[in-house]
Amino acid sequence: MNSVLIKAILAISPDYELLFDSLCWPADVWPETESVEALTVFIEGLENIVVQSETSSSPTAKRQCILDKIESIIWTHCLPLLSQISTKEAEGVKWSFRGSTAAVCRLVAVCVRLCDPTVVGRAALAVLPSLRLPEEDRPGVEKLSVEVASEVLAALLPSLRGDEQLTLSVLSCVLSGIRTFQDGLRCRVTVRLMLALLSSCSDAMLSSILSKTLSDLCNWHALEPTPSVTERTLLYLTALSDYLLAPTKPDPRPCLRFWWVIQNGLIHRDSVSRKRALYLLKRCVESSQEQGVDCPSQQVSGEEILFKWTAKSSKILRAFWEDYVLVMETLEENQVHVVRPVLNRIDALIQTTANEGQDLFHPSWLLCVYQRMFHSENKTLMRAGVCHLLEIQTLQQSAFTSAFSQFVVGPFMDVLSEMSLFCRAGGQSVGDCPELAIKLQIFLKTFFNNLPLEERGPVLLQMIQQLGCKHWCAVPLLFISEALSKLAPHPILTIDGLTALREVLRCTMITHQVLLRGAAQCFLLKSALCLLDVSTVTLDDVFTFLGNFRGDESLCRGTALWNEVCSWLSVNEGSFKPSDKDGVPSSKGVIRAYIQGKMHEFLTVTACGGETECLPDPKEAEKLARSILLCTDIESSQPEGKIGDNLELLLCPLVDTLSRIDTNHYMPLKKSDKSLQLILQLLQLKETPEQHGEVTAALERLIPQLEHSVQEFIVRRLCGELHELCDIERAELYLCVLKQLAMHSSASQQDSFTKVIKYSLRILQEPTQEIPTVASQVTKAVAMASLATLCQLMEWQAINPDPFSPLKQLNELFCKLVPSPWQIHSPLGRFNERLQKPHTTDTLSIEDGRGLLLEDWGRTAAHFMRDQWICQSLLIKMVAVRDFELPVHTETALVALSCCVDALALLPSNLVLPVLAFMETVLPQLVHEDEALCVNVVSRTWELVHGLSNNAHDFWPALKCFVSVAFHPTLLLLTDSQAPLLTATVKQIAAEIMELSESKNGVFSVLLQHCCHTWLPDHGQSRKQDDCIFSSVFNHINIMAEGCIYGPVFRRDQRLVQDVQAYVEQLGALCASNAVVASDNKDDQLPRIYSLAFLTRLDPSNILHERLMEQLVCTLLEKDKQISKTVRISSNSLQHRVKNRVWQTLLVMLPKLKEEFVASILSSVFEAGYCSNQASVKYLIEWTMILILVRYPKHIDRFWTCFNMHHEGTKTGICTFLAVLIHFAVIVPTLKDPKKHLANALDISLQWCFHHNFSVRLYALLALKRIWSLVEVGDETTADGLRRLSTVVKACLHQTEALKNNGNANRNWTRIQEHFFFGAFHPIRDYSIETIYYTFPSLSGLADDEWIPPSKLEKLSCFSQTPPLRNASPDLSQIKPGDWIQQDKSEDVKDERWAEVQKKITPWRLDIQEHDPDLQLFPQQRAARLGKQRGALLVVASLIDKPTNLGGLCRTCEIFGASALALDNLRHVTDKHFQSLSVSSELWLPLVEVKPLELADFLQVKKTEGYRIVGVEQTANSQSLEDYQFPEKTLLLLGNEREGIPANLLQLLDVCVEIPQQGVIRSLNVHVSAALLIWEYTRQRLAHSRQVQT
Repeated sequence: MNSVLIKAILAISPDYELLFDSLCWPADVWPETESVEALTVFIEGLENIVVQSETSSSPTAKRQCILDKIESIIWTHCLPLLSQISTKEAEGVKWSFRGSTAAVCRLVAVCVRLCDPTVVGRAALAVLPSLRLPEEDRPGVEKLSVEVASEVLAALLPSLRGDEQLTLSVLSCVLSGIRTFQDGLRCRVTVRLMLALLSSCSDAMLSSILSKTLSDLCNWHALEPTPSVTERTLLYLTALSDYLLAPTKPDPRPCLRFWWVIQNGLIHRDSVSRKRALYLLKRCVESSQEQGVDCPSQQVSGEEILFKWTAKSSKILRAFWEDYVLVMETLEENQVHVVRPVLNRIDALIQTTANEGQDLFHPSWLLCVYQRMFHSENKTLMRAGVCHLLEIQTLQQSAFTSAFSQFVVGPFMDVLSEMSLFCRAGGQSVGDCPELAIKLQIFLKTFFNNLPLEERGPVLLQMIQQLGCKHWCAVPLLFISEALSKLAPHPILTIDGLTALREVLRCTMITHQVLLRGAAQCFLLKSALCLLDVSTVTLDDVFTFLGNFRGDESLCRGTALWNEVCSWLSVNEGSFKPSDKDGVPSSKGVIRAYIQGKMHEFLTVTACGGETECLPDPKEAEKLARSILLCTDIESSQPEGKIGDNLELLLCPLVDTLSRIDTNHYMPLKKSDKSLQLILQLLQLKETPEQHGEVTAALERLIPQLEHSVQEFIVRRLCGELHELCDIERAELYLCVLKQLAMHSSASQQDSFTKVIKYSLRILQEPTQEIPTVASQVTKAVAMASLATLCQLMEWQAINPDPFSPLKQLNELFCKLVPSPWQIHSPLGRFNERLQKPHTTDTLSIEDGRGLLLEDWGRTAAHFMRDQWICQSLLIKMVAVRDFELPVHTETALVALSCCVDALALLPSNLVLPVLAFMETVLPQLVHEDEALCVNVVSRTWELVHGLSNNAHDFWPALKCFVSVAFHPTLLLLTDSQAPLLTATVKQIAAEIMELSESKNGVFSVLLQHCCHTWLPDHGQSRKQDDCIFSSVFNHINIMAEGCIYGPVFRRDQRLVQDVQAYVEQLGALCASNAVVASDNKDDQLPRIYSLAFLTRLDPSNILHERLMEQLVCTLLEKDKQISKTVRISSNSLQHRVKNRVWQTLLVMLPKLKEEFVASILSSVFEAGYCSNQASVKYLIEWTMILILVRYPKHIDRFWTCFNMHHEGTKTGICTFLAVLIHFAVIVPTLKDPKKHLANALDISLQWCFHHNFSVRLYALLALKRIWSLVEVGDETTADGLRRLSTVVKACLHQTEALKNNGNANRNWTRIQEHFFFGAFHPIRDYSIETIYYTFPSLSGLADDEWIPPSKLEKLSCFSQTPPLRNASPDLSQIKPGDWIQQDKSEDVKDERWAEVQKKITPWRLDIQEHDPDLQLFPQQRAARLGKQRGALLVVASLIDKPTNLGGLCRTCEIFGASALALDNLRHVTDKHFQSLSVSSELWLPLVEVKPLELADFLQVKKTEGYRIVGVEQTANSQSLEDYQFPEKTLLLLGNEREGIPANLLQLLDVCVEIPQQGVIRSLNVHVSAALLIWEYTRQRLAHSRQVQT
């Protein structure tokens, strides 16, 4: 309308200046968009006048005035307004000013067209700094945002066509902005500027600009191949694809870096970047096929080619890339069931690549497929990708393997760090090696065998370095290490490999799973033994490397791994690289020579060392000790080799040094320290505690030669010669050596120990100095540590505690009245004495170690306090155990107990065990003296232990000690009346331990094992004492009941770790860690095993045992009843498992229960049978009923009444009792009147044979068959009495013959007869622990973590053989798991890969429009840029108001290529209901806003443009859709959901079309109606196009 008015005004020659003034806006006023558009139309109208004036002979002043006015608008109105818009956008309001920006830019474009050519250049130069400079450095007036500046330049570029220099400046700004803009959105905005630049430049410049842009982008990506750079590069390449892939333009396909960008894009984390990369790939393939020329045209020798196209192989290439694109598109679905069908396409790609070779298809494209699967968020899909790669067969080709090498050591190793990949596959049992781990072993073996020999070493080194470059979980590290150990032996690992392996060993030390950590070390050491090139390493390198393996976890003497190392060293003894010191090649005996040289070097110390010197590093002594033992074992394996003689010869220098250590006063202190370190390491490393071999004997023969000298030296040093800070560590060394000598010697010098005790007591009794010195405090610390060590030796009976006087003096030290500042509570006793930090005026440096030791004084003070409690613990035990009259008063004991809590709070967690040991002895004695104190001590101690639950190293020892304290027999015997507070506290702690065990495996085992051993010790005392202790079980029966049904459901990662530990354990001697690492008893089955062992040892003749069993049975039956009230119990759920454990326990106790009690619970047993139980529970209940009827047949009548109580709603209930009848042959011999009961059984079976439920009929028919067989084999009297039923019985059994005509029914009849419970199982013969806890669970569908193998029970020495542990008959163990339950599955079901797979249509234009910068424009602009002008259908939905209908309609219009969709308000697109149905189609479809009030005018305009207006409405003159032919230019008007099309608009329609209907409902949903018409329009257009083409 504005254009019509402006033209009319200009036609009558108005006053132009007046019009300018009226249409322009004041500088301080924000103009409406309509005002800007009116001014634009006015200036456009002036164009003809300006042109006419220019062509005239004499330009008028009027023309110049107009041009000046137009130029002034640019500088005084447009640029300032654009600056204001930029300011508003910076404040976060963008959408509101898009229209204003577009209008002003159109105005600028119109103005510069009329102005002097220099004006456009000046305007461009004014805007360019906004793209080039940071925001804070831009000019103030023309300060424009990047978005606005890009729009302005896009408007100016058509007028800059002839200015080559300025065009290149704009290009430079764009390319620079790609790299520098932090905001990705701004980068996308500049894409439009680039497109405008290309469309406006000359043909001569276009090729140059494209070449420069392609080169700049690819080089940038090559220098910085980060995800962000890849994303931006793909954005620009996709936008420029129409130009780059045009036949006459620069071809990117020969550019190697271009394909690097695409491959990085295909594996990008961002889905849009992946789509862009795939789009470019498809366009390149399409372009290659259309052009039909070879690419590259010439191949440079040695140059890598990622993409190749040849005309003669176009068919193969086309098929390959179509499959490749299909696979990559399908992987976007991220769902296994969608991706699995295309895995066969991956196989085809691999086979094609292998067959055609790298000349056509580079293997890196296949790696993109795998890496895309590895990046999936779906762990199942990730695992499928890993498994598929592990099964690849083409690795047998060397060239293919080489191409895969960097992928294997890179992305493949990264994905293997995911622990969940190593879960057990279906069909695998606990303890089996995970399926993926087995495949990994085969894969790596094949991979390295087919690698070129020169590449194996470097690739292996890279793989090991990948293991050491980050902290791996224990599980993947274990299985990768195992796979490396399975590689074929070959010398490909050098000294660099050993260094890398040492780094991996450092990473393995961080995991809490000690067994897995040790197993990984074993496998890594085996890998080194089979892969190390010994000619590249020296012996010193090897022994240094071996020093990284911990003796308490892997490399321990006596294990298979130790023997393997000895054998390897012996075989390669003459092949090691000679060290620089040797100077000659190695030969036999070099190991002994090396050890002797190292021994000489170790003991050679300069005489300048003083007493202030720090202790030498003990690792050097450990390395030498391990080397000596290895050398000894190597020589002992040789002919005539003797361990004792060899060891004595090697240790001669050491023995000589130690034998003179006390008398040689000039011996350097460092030499004596190193000698003691070495002998200590030898004594500790010689064997595991369970072994006592020739090395131990040889060392014990050497000990007498040096014991006196060493002991005298240590005693002398301890008694007054240790005064420096570094002497604290030295004292620890001395005391450790003294401890080892005392334990290995049968005749220790008692006088020396007495001397140490007296000296230490004298030092500790000295008054405390006001300003403590270093010497005084170090002396005190050493004295207390000495007393603690000697107390431990007394407790271990390594030395004799007599004479009594030292102990009495020690007791006086801690218990006499000594008021001092360190007392906490009472002056009674010396408890928690604190060692104050010494004051020193010397400057202690870190370099000499003294400053560091002083900073670590807290550790020394903590050890000082810990040592006090070691002594206290010994004293209190001596009072309790020995007949010593040490004066320990009750008041002193109370103070000591109170101080225990303070000590626990002060000491580090690894030093609290002596305090807990003291509490275990003293607390039971004080329960009746001060109950409140005992409650406080127990509660606060539990808080401390509970807080350590995340510290595995300290938690388990502390928990065991705490359980011994809180659940001491004395405390367990307490009743509520005797100590109500303490009893309640102990019960609460027991409940919290059970709760903690649900998240931390093994906690409850500690408690239950302690309680079971307390209540039923292995070696009992008198019957009266045993019964007294046993009676305490009734105070804590909930612990016993929980133990019977214990078994939490753990997280997947916890269960995975347990499965892997089970796998390592079943390796046995093949993994040395099994022999070294002590079992931590964290198996979640242990509580049930302990409970089961406890129950089997109960004596039914003991009234207390009988009472316990009855209470347990009642408790468990009530638990089962509560669970049965659950609406639904799913298979293998926690409820299902608990019910199964309840009935397992009842079956075990049943033979020990008295008949009277069984009669009282029989109703509960029958009631449980009526419930809807899982198969495993059902079998156990039926077995229980059978055993009860066999043992107590007089209850048979109560059993018959159960058939009259059946409820129709529970078919499984009657099946349970019918199953008992199937085993009636076991019950009949025990009955008094078998004929009567056989008749009852026949009557009942016949009755249920006619039930409507098929399962019930099957049970009844089988019961009838079994019972009738009893009648037929019985005596004649019985048979004659029941012969009257023979006709009916035979008629019923005839039904079973009829079942053969029904395939499915026949299979079920066969299956129920062959089922283990009705076939091989015998209720009496097969009654055993193995059947109850292992065979039945495995055959009845329970998860394998519920199966308890008999081998676990055999490890318990306290297990009773009643009931028998193992099954006498092997029949059950030979049956495969399965259930007879009706199954309609075909026998020929096969797991075949589908030939057809889902493939979604992805038109070229649709692949790249998401997040395209043009989508940020207005719908009118968007319609012109999306490339969808092919269709001419315009859909008008301005009358529709429901967002859901509009969203669905938007999606339909976009799919079928409508030219635009008109809405009443564009705000609908932000509605969540709209977006839920549109699924982002609004981003691809041009949207137009037409208000309902403007609809009539809009239709009129469209009529003038040639559109035919079609209404979707039922009218008197409507045409049927099946008859109507749509013209190309069609406008489809849709009516409102309720009123349809208003009457005033009906008059504007050219035709109304209705949809033929067959039903009675009057109308369809408006979206459905529109969809039908849109599809019909599309169908007709497609048909017309085909006709034209033909």
